[in-house]
Amino acid sequence: MTDNRVRRVAEQMKKDIGGIINYEIKDPGVAGITSVTDVDLSKDLRHAEVYISIYGRDSEKEKTLQALNRAAGFIRSEIGKRIRLRYTPEIKFLLDNSIEYGAYIESVIKSLKEEENDGHDGGPEQDH
Repeated sequence: MTDNRVRRVAEQMKKDIGGIINYEIKDPGVAGITSVTDVDLSKDLRHAEVYISIYGRDSEKEKTLQALNRAAGFIRSEIGKRIRLRYTPEIKFLLDNSIEYGAYIESVIKSLKEEENDGHDGGPEQDH
């Protein structure tokens, strides 16, 4: 299996799984805003780790992740209908906190800049 094919299949799965989650899953356990951030596909295309970003409280995130893992069989069958593969990959959903982590880092940088600006009077620095 070429890396290029694995990458293309993973990208197509990412798009399709996002659509399935947002428009076809009726489970009330899927709460908050959910998006597929990445799909890590094994070279033999038999296993897929699907990374999900969920906007909401921690309890909502856990419920949503559990609901998605319960729905993995349905999602896998839908992927099998949409993508022509010899074997449809087993799907495991994992939480991706990178967006929240990025927002946290951005807030830290912003607060450091504000502290730095509060420490200066706006004029040029002078040596004493």
